[in-house]
Amino acid sequence: MAVLPFQPTPFFANKNRAFWNLQLAGWGGAFLLRASAAIANGQPLDLLAVIIVTTITGFSISLVLSVIYRQLINKQPFVTWGITMLVLLVAVALYASIEAWVQGIYSAGITESTFAQRFIGLIYIPATLLGGWTALYYAMNYFLTVEEQADRLERLEAQATSAQLAMLRYQLNPHFLFNTLNSISTLVLLKQTEPANAMLSRLSAFLRHTLIMEPGSTVTLAQEVETLQLYLDIERMRFEDRLRTEFTIEDAANDAMLPSMLLQPLVENAVKYAVSPQEEGARIDVTAAVNNGRLRITVEDTGPGLEGPRQGDLLALAKSGQGMTTSTGVGLANIRNRLMQAYGDNHHFETRSGAGGGFVVSIDIPFETAEEPATETKTEAETIEAPTLPETPAQTSPAVGFSTGRPMESNA
Repeated sequence: MAVLPFQPTPFFANKNRAFWNLQLAGWGGAFLLRASAAIANGQPLDLLAVIIVTTITGFSISLVLSVIYRQLINKQPFVTWGITMLVLLVAVALYASIEAWVQGIYSAGITESTFAQRFIGLIYIPATLLGGWTALYYAMNYFLTVEEQADRLERLEAQATSAQLAMLRYQLNPHFLFNTLNSISTLVLLKQTEPANAMLSRLSAFLRHTLIMEPGSTVTLAQEVETLQLYLDIERMRFEDRLRTEFTIEDAANDAMLPSMLLQPLVENAVKYAVSPQEEGARIDVTAAVNNGRLRITVEDTGPGLEGPRQGDLLALAKSGQGMTTSTGVGLANIRNRLMQAYGDNHHFETRSGAGGGFVVSIDIPFETAEEPATETKTEAETIEAPTLPETPAQTSPAVGFSTGRPMESNA
């Protein structure tokens, strides 16, 4: 027989209920303590009636104190503690007076003592009970206030991170669109309408695929490579045989989760600085492997590397946690910022020249997989049929081997 998981409700989820539970438990415990002491000392049982009356008196006075303290807790510290001490002294004096009076009625004719003697002899009990009650009231409410502020700060940090990721994600599309539309414009000016139309069709398919993703969402590496292939189909319209790609991805890495659109800027950077400036083009290698619970992705090209021409772009130096690293444009800076937002210091991002030339970008992130694959639902964008694309030799893609600020309240 299956047992439903038990999820206890936090004690302070309902402050009003928590107040009354603590109030009844505390004063009930005080009554039991005094009653046990009286019985242990051989006192008559009718003394329990006096203890009940004095306990109810303390219970009632504490309700009045809760109303007063609720108004004081958000004041300036000097005002809060000054008035609290004054109110506490009055409450202790009132409690002691009532208890001395009740004790006088109970012991009339048995012992001879004045009201002042009974007041002085009994004042330590109200002072202890109401003093401890006051300390617990403020301590619990300050604790709850700190907890609420910490929760609020955590939510604000999460919202800020989400907004930052969304901003960085949205930055990619204009950056990519500018380059693609500029190429289409060139084809139109050269009156090469058929390649221009084919490129527009591929651009439409790419945007349809990427825009359905939520900003800041994560995808599997296999899905990311699929998106990357759509982008490469567009670039092959421009560079044809000059653009050569090779994917080497371990099977274990297929299910690795990573931020969406993480690889496209890296490949776009390689296309811009390796394939475009060289007459013979370049090869772009994408590798992914899992080792010791880490996912390592490398994008390497056979271009001129850091020493080659940068098409007018200056190399920018950006500070990182380990020192200075070289950034070569919007794409790499964007990736660096997205990794920092997503993983904090638990990632490694490196750019360097290859052993035989070229440019290498390496990313090392925690290996994570989706616990439960999301149910696939077709959106309106996904159900639109992609336009039929004219076949050209340059269109063929290479095979890819696949991876609480308020105090506790009472109803008094």
